Amino acid sequence: MSSPAPAAAPAAAQAAGFQRVSAALAARGHAHAPRWLEVAARTSQQAADALGVALGQIAKSVVFRRLADGAAVVVIASGDRRIDERRLAALAGPVGRADADFVRERTGFAIGGVSPVALGGEPVLLLDRELQRFEVIWAAAGHPNGVFRLTPAELHALTAAPWVEVVQP
Repeated sequence: MSSPAPAAAPAAAQAAGFQRVSAALAARGHAHAPRWLEVAARTSQQAADALGVALGQIAKSVVFRRLADGAAVVVIASGDRRIDERRLAALAGPVGRADADFVRERTGFAIGGVSPVALGGEPVLLLDRELQRFEVIWAAAGHPNGVFRLTPAELHALTAAPWVEVVQP
């Protein structure tokens, strides 16, 4: 499927998270610069619709709060799958939901724009194996209007996070 052209949006230049992700990807030699979408893609479905791709190709970021120490646990999962909190707890310890303030404080991004790269703090980062079903995936680029293209292998190389099974069967 063809990729949409970046929107000529002055807001992209003002979005600190988008700029941080852009700089991090450029510093690592990533071949695909982030794109600024004309519409906000706060959900996986909105992102898939805006990009014209399958829902599963969206590498959504789901943030949890680890109950034992309050650490952020960020799962990068396929957009068409749901996180199994029991499986996640077996890997990271018991977790609870994270509110918008926690997400911004612990990742440096707002909900809907949490990128797997250039994360603030030191969250536990896990990659869902289901993303490996696709040749090309799309991840948030630090803002609800920002996305970037990559392969599952590139996601692993950029993050050094482990592949795990954390979605519902």
